[in-house]
Amino acid sequence: MSDTLLQNLLKEIQRLTSAVESLSGPKQANNDFTAADCFIWEPSTSCLQPVAKPNRIDISLIRGVDRVRDILHDNTQRFADGLPANNVLLWGARGMGKSSLVKATHAAIASDGQDNAHPLKLVEIHREDIDSLPQLMSLLRDRQERFILFCDDLSFDHDDTTYKSLKAALEGGLEGRAENVVFYATSNRRHLLPRDMMENERSTAINPSEAVEEKVSLSDRFGLWLGFHKCSQDEYLEMVAGYAKHFGLKIGEEELRAEALEWATTRGARSGRVAWQFIQDLGGRLGKRFNDT
Repeated sequence: MSDTLLQNLLKEIQRLTSAVESLSGPKQANNDFTAADCFIWEPSTSCLQPVAKPNRIDISLIRGVDRVRDILHDNTQRFADGLPANNVLLWGARGMGKSSLVKATHAAIASDGQDNAHPLKLVEIHREDIDSLPQLMSLLRDRQERFILFCDDLSFDHDDTTYKSLKAALEGGLEGRAENVVFYATSNRRHLLPRDMMENERSTAINPSEAVEEKVSLSDRFGLWLGFHKCSQDEYLEMVAGYAKHFGLKIGEEELRAEALEWATTRGARSGRVAWQFIQDLGGRLGKRFNDT
């Protein structure tokens, strides 16, 4: 066989090999669990994407939710220490710091246990990837690290059956739930499913109570339900004052109060999110760069 013919044959084999590999999908990632404390789950490649600079605030800046903050912190600390802990559903009013509290709690506890033989990791899974939870759980089950799986703004719409994958993953099948994994989710709804969806199930099912029980039982998989409610004016102003002090904003107390109340009035709401948006506006007007603090 001539050299030219051999080279052409090798090129054709390489082309066919590349074509077959492309049909089999992307290569599976070689995950480095030491790369970061926070990751984002990419199910198409079984990749845990490291997050070098997580978007989070200090836990001391989260005001108006002291009771649920302490409960979540205690549950997370027990989990980090290798003790039994519950899955957690943080539900309620928009903008009251549900997702911020999860990230801040993880940061506080992970930093305290940097020398721990079982480091605490936070893994965010997007709502649309919930059906890949069994795949993710299988990847994490035998690791020495401990993982908080976090899904922000979790809810299910009509004809969405992925909630069944979540139900199974939360308590596990024959193997049971992995001891090194807990699941934290935030939602505006306590039962995760629309009320009219449950009412429709009740009206059309042969056994209405059983149909509704299946839907409601999803929330029952969470051992802790932490409710977040709209804040009072005093709580809102306390949040604003806390941010202003933390970032060293030079403004008089009365002026800060008046501007903060005007901001809330124009937004038609008071919440932790509104307080933070006001502080961002104020910081910009004062020429203050928050990353300088």
